[in-house]
Amino acid sequence: MNAYPSKLVERAVEQLSTLPGVGRKTALRLALHLLSRPPIDTHTFADALVEMRDGIVYCRQCYNISDTELCPICSSPQRDSSTVCVVQHVGDVMAIENTGQYRGVYHVLGGVISPIDGIGPDDLKIPELIDRVRSGSVREVILALGTTMEGDTTNFFIYRSLSGLDVRLSVIARGVAIGDEIEYADEVTLGRSILTRTDFDQSLSF
Repeated sequence: MNAYPSKLVERAVEQLSTLPGVGRKTALRLALHLLSRPPIDTHTFADALVEMRDGIVYCRQCYNISDTELCPICSSPQRDSSTVCVVQHVGDVMAIENTGQYRGVYHVLGGVISPIDGIGPDDLKIPELIDRVRSGSVREVILALGTTMEGDTTNFFIYRSLSGLDVRLSVIARGVAIGDEIEYADEVTLGRSILTRTDFDQSLSF
């Protein structure tokens, strides 16, 4: 027997349950909540998602999400464009911005090197980072990737790729626990990790 009284509800539940952390029970509650709202509210909700998906672009300089070709951070004269913080995902930019401790700009890689998943340097925005540093306008690159094996591998690859160029390479302090993702670190710890960053050379252990 079908547990759903409507195929339309079942389809909505199936789609909602594809969201991170949303099981079928939660998806059903969300679907029924949307169904109980006035039609205009549900249409506004759906329209916002469609507009976001179709309208979002990626900044041509840092690859953060944006409404315009150049994101507000890269285009702001108040930001220090000579300091570039390298992060894994867009969510990491939001997390660091929430600390209020960083006034430079960003470079979003779109992931980390993971041979087991078939992800190499050319699958990420690493070549674009190298070109950005070679342009001569960057004085410091801050590596703010997750403290995982893949994050450390990516850090080291970038370190080797930028060696010989006139740029300071630093890494955030290990206030962020080993294995943690930047996006989910608390704001105080993350802010202190940015402020107390060290030269990458000093973080290497041979």
